[in-house]
Amino acid sequence: MKNVLVVGSTGQIGSELTMTLRRQIPGGTVVAGYIPGSEPKGEWLESGPSEIANVCDAAQMAAIVDKYKIDTIYNLAALLSAVAEKKPLLAWDIQMNGLLNILEIAREKGCAVFTPSSIGCFGPSSPKKNTPQDTIQRPKTMYGVTKVATELLSDYYYTKFGVDTRSVRFPGLISNVTLPGGGTTDYAVEIYYAAVKGEEYSCPIKAGTFMDMMYMPDALRACIDIMEADPDKLVHRNSFNVTAMSFDPEIIYAAIKELRPEFKMVYNVDPVRQAIAESWPDSLDDSCARSEWGWNPSYDLKSMTVDMIEKLSKKLL
Repeated sequence: MKNVLVVGSTGQIGSELTMTLRRQIPGGTVVAGYIPGSEPKGEWLESGPSEIANVCDAAQMAAIVDKYKIDTIYNLAALLSAVAEKKPLLAWDIQMNGLLNILEIAREKGCAVFTPSSIGCFGPSSPKKNTPQDTIQRPKTMYGVTKVATELLSDYYYTKFGVDTRSVRFPGLISNVTLPGGGTTDYAVEIYYAAVKGEEYSCPIKAGTFMDMMYMPDALRACIDIMEADPDKLVHRNSFNVTAMSFDPEIIYAAIKELRPEFKMVYNVDPVRQAIAESWPDSLDDSCARSEWGWNPSYDLKSMTVDMIEKLSKKLL
């Protein structure tokens, strides 16, 4: 990677990935692609170029690729799971028609493409525990349907046209920098903010509902490592299971209380998010990512909790 376009650079992943790539590619160009109303600010704006980049506008995307001689596209444009259920047609347009535009541009101009998938690509009929890399995928949400289609379309462009497509299936992502935007696993970020602010937390997910999670520094490393991996060692491309930890609300609550004994949590279950969570795996088998490109997370629940509380305390207090 030398000249990179991050589409969706203002989102939870993109905002941190853009800055990480700019630090790691000296002499290269990392373009922050955004949509109007979410313009880059501060260091994010000053440290590199930015362009309006709507994945549904193929001509606009192609012009950016030409202007900056882009060789790698991180396609992070998406509506998250809960929001996508409220706006299914928009989710399809962004996540499928937008991806098709990017893949066509990549085919014509020789770009590599990263488009993340998710644990949402699995459904109620998938094995719940230690979900295999290759297994049945029958999701019941528009978000999940688009993620399965994303994986298949990306693989098609690789096998049919030789486009270097790669991807990982992200679990819930936890960050101390940027708040999430309507995902089922958002509670695992919100709970830390409430604890640091000294507020009682109202949890929308039932006790006993396990989901895989990952701390953002590990997620960023996964984004970069998969694109830098030796292609000859990749048996799978779209997409690799990756994970770092699995917990339910009670377990993360207990981890936080070790550092904030006064913290209180109650339950106010959101039936939409709960139904989505129950359709997803409890835990993933990421052995293929470990063996094919050396995936190995650095953070577990305890070390993440210590870091989250420390960073958010500096940020909020």
